[in-house]
Amino acid sequence: MDRRGFLGYAGAVLAGAGLSGRASRVRAGPEGGRKPNFVLIFCDDLGYGDVGCFGSTKNRTPNIDRMAAEGTRFTSFYVSSGVCSPSRASLLTGCYPRRVNMDVDTTGLCVLFPVSPKGLNPSEITVAEVLKDQGYATACIGKWHQGDQLEFLPTRQGFDYFYGLPYPNDMGTKAGKNYPPLPLMRNEEVIEAPVDLDTVTRRYTEEAIQFIGANKDRPFFVYLPHTMPHVPLHVSDAFRGKSANGLYGDAIEEIDWSVGRILDTLKKLGLDERTLVIFTSDNGASGGEGRSNRPLRGQKGSTWEGGMREPCVMCWPGKIPAGATCNELACTMDLLPTFALLAGGQPPQDRIIDGQDIRPLLFGRKEGWTPREAFYYYQMEQLQAVRSGPWKLHLPLKLKKRNWAEPEPDSPVRLYDLEADIGEQRNVAAQHPDIVQRLTALAEKARADLGDLDRPGKNQRPAGMVAHPSPRVMPSK
Repeated sequence: MDRRGFLGYAGAVLAGAGLSGRASRVRAGPEGGRKPNFVLIFCDDLGYGDVGCFGSTKNRTPNIDRMAAEGTRFTSFYVSSGVCSPSRASLLTGCYPRRVNMDVDTTGLCVLFPVSPKGLNPSEITVAEVLKDQGYATACIGKWHQGDQLEFLPTRQGFDYFYGLPYPNDMGTKAGKNYPPLPLMRNEEVIEAPVDLDTVTRRYTEEAIQFIGANKDRPFFVYLPHTMPHVPLHVSDAFRGKSANGLYGDAIEEIDWSVGRILDTLKKLGLDERTLVIFTSDNGASGGEGRSNRPLRGQKGSTWEGGMREPCVMCWPGKIPAGATCNELACTMDLLPTFALLAGGQPPQDRIIDGQDIRPLLFGRKEGWTPREAFYYYQMEQLQAVRSGPWKLHLPLKLKKRNWAEPEPDSPVRLYDLEADIGEQRNVAAQHPDIVQRLTALAEKARADLGDLDRPGKNQRPAGMVAHPSPRVMPSK
């Protein structure tokens, strides 16, 4: 590790020791022992059917499959949006994107772009801040995409340490745009621009392993949002051309290698039985050769299952049932309250949090139990569908928003039984008018609370804004 990297880690350790403004001392865990560690591995645009334990026959993922053998597959696990920025805002805050006004950028597009005045409001309480207040060392290593201005960076949102990109790998220099060369950052400094994308998966992995090693004697939270397999695809020389699925498969197999390195590190340090490791993705795979959301319908950017239902594996030896499958609905918003309670703390009490405590699902104690009455599928500002139990209702819409594409006119009412029809192929609305009526009433509750195209919600909170955004550029020599 170079000197700047060492200083970054040293700063994180000092912060946790109470030598920064916001840290607190390590407290006893919820059962009187050491608090659990959390490692959250978050891919970018990985499809439901892109890993072996979720059905892939093309991509070799032995380490993710090992996680499934030693832990539990969550087969009805959701993100709150089919695209990057809003999905990540929900993971960090435990709230729907509409709740925290991160559903669109300032121009009405579905994600944030470089040099945007908008970002996740610093007044929001992130999962990193919740854990930091419980004495955790916290790191974000990978893609951020919650605003690239200083006020919005991970180091201002509860993370002791940041190493990665402030936005996706397709947002480098563009003609006619005030975008800087794609920057790799350490904490609040650009250290390389443009970044060598072939090496980012390997470098993220090395940084995560070193952070774990530096904080092995205290509780830690590592948020590892990979840049891959978002396009443009890049892999290191060690994986290029090695898969049976082209460059896309190469990128996934390198991510699997990364998972294996992290699992092996935890075991070597004697931390595996103290650490909850979660593997999932920010949204479904985009259309294209080699990508798979099977058996789901739709893809990235949609409110079909293929856009928002993700492969998810959770592993915690001795705590989470091994080789198990949970088909109860859960989502990334649930991680904040669940982590908070596992760490012996509480989720924020002064604001609405949409996530729920899913510890009973993690520990296999509540078969057939779900913590929520409904789950809502928003496309930017528009509510498009609602799920309750096995039933998913696609609302009748005169004009259905589709991200950058032209709106879809005259979208009819559609009802699907996801337990019997995971691919959303058989519309049974006519056979179940009572269920259509019940889910329509739930949709009206969401519109009042979170809003819709034609109205704000009564319980929305503002995003962060800066008056004069500036690009993230290399410091002058």
